[in-house]
Amino acid sequence: MTTNTSRIFLARLAGLGVFDPRGDQVGKVRDAVVVLRIGDNPPRLTGLVVEVPPRRRIFVPMTKVTAIDAGQVIVTGTVNLRRFEQRRNESLATAELLDRSLTLRETGEKVRVVDIGVAQTRSREWLVDSFFVRRGATGIRRRSERFMVDWPEVTGLSLAETAQPAEQLLATIDSLRPADVASLLHNLVPKRRLEVARELDDERLADVLEELIEEDRVEIMQALDLERAADVLEEMDPGDAADLISELPPEKAEFLLDEMEPDEAEDIRRLLTYDDFSAGGMMTSEPVILPPDAAVAEALASIRNPDLPPALAAQVYVCRAPTETPTGKFLGTCHFQRLLREPPSTLISSLIDTTVDPVRPDTPLGEVTRNFAAYNLVAVPVVDEDDHLLGAVTIDDVVDHMLPANWREEAAHEDVHDE
Repeated sequence: MTTNTSRIFLARLAGLGVFDPRGDQVGKVRDAVVVLRIGDNPPRLTGLVVEVPPRRRIFVPMTKVTAIDAGQVIVTGTVNLRRFEQRRNESLATAELLDRSLTLRETGEKVRVVDIGVAQTRSREWLVDSFFVRRGATGIRRRSERFMVDWPEVTGLSLAETAQPAEQLLATIDSLRPADVASLLHNLVPKRRLEVARELDDERLADVLEELIEEDRVEIMQALDLERAADVLEEMDPGDAADLISELPPEKAEFLLDEMEPDEAEDIRRLLTYDDFSAGGMMTSEPVILPPDAAVAEALASIRNPDLPPALAAQVYVCRAPTETPTGKFLGTCHFQRLLREPPSTLISSLIDTTVDPVRPDTPLGEVTRNFAAYNLVAVPVVDEDDHLLGAVTIDDVVDHMLPANWREEAAHEDVHDE
C-alpha cells in the first residue's frame, strides 16, 4: 500500500472518496473499524465502513485498500457489497472512540481523544500508534490544549483482563495464527464454536476454515446464511474452497456455487472435476502469473505480497495472455532467488527456467511426490494437453495429502493434552 505519510488519522478519513483502480468512485468512507485487544497490545484497524449507492454501508478490509493518497482511498477492483454488520469485538473509530477518555500514564491526568493515528507494520497490519488528544479547558475563555501522545503513554483503550469471556476469547484469537485458531475452535462446544466463528470477519474465517477438520468446517458452513457462506468461500484458496464444497450436501453446494461470483465459482467447478489425490485435485488455481514482457521489479512486487504462502511466493509462472488460469501458453518459471540477482528493469522473459517439467492435472499423488523429492521442488506447474497453465501444486499441498486424513484432529487432541 502507498500512503502520503507513514501514519494516517482515522477521523480525517471520513468523507473521503473511495475509488477502484480505473478511477471510478465506489463510495465514501463513513468510519473505520478497530478491534480492541487485551493489555498492552495496541488496537488493530481491520477495515473501513464505506457507503455505496443507494446509502448502503459495506465493510472494506484493509487488505483490499491499495492506497490512501491525495485525499482519496484506492481499493482493489472487487469489493463485497454485503451490508456491514458490526461484530461483538469491533469498535467504530468515529462513532464510538472519538471523545473517549484516556489517562496519561505518567501523571494520571484525564484527556479526550480528538483523533486516532494508525501506522502499518512490516507484516502489513494497521495498528494504533498514537492519539491527538485535548485537555479540559481551564479559566474563562481558555481553549483546551491539544497535543499528540504515543500509544504506550496512555491507558483506557484496551480490553480489561476482567472483560467478558467472549470478548477475551475474540481478542486472543485476533493475535493467533489460523491453525492455532482452528485448534482452539475444535475444542469448544458446538454452540460456542459457531458463536465465535460468526464473529470473525470473512477473510479471517476463510483462513481458519482451511485449517479445520472436515466435521467442524462443514458444521460452520451449514450454520452460516447463504450469502455469508458464499462470501467466505470467495476469500478461500480455490483448492481449499473446492475441498470444502465437496464435503457439503450436493444441494447446499450447488446453492453456494450459484451465490458466488461467476469467475470464482468457475474455478471451483473446474477443480471439482479432478480426483482429490491428483495434481489437479491438489493444486491452487491462483499462483503468481505474469506475461513475458513483465520486468523483474513487477515480479518482485507480486511475490512480496505477505498474504501469499511462502511456497507460492518462491516463483513466478510466465505465460502468454490471458494470465488468469487457464492461461495462454505456459513458457516456464522464474525463481525468486534469480529475480533478486537481476536489475529491476530486466524482462523476466530472459530469466525463464524451463528445466522444471510441468505435470498434467491427472498425475497421481505418488508421481507428484517423487518429482518434489527428486528435484528439491517447492512448487510445480500443472498444465493441460495444450500447455495452458491450470495452476500449481505446492509442497504444503503434497504434505497435506500424504498425512492421515484425521491428522488435524489428532494434532488438536495433542494440543489439549499438552496443556
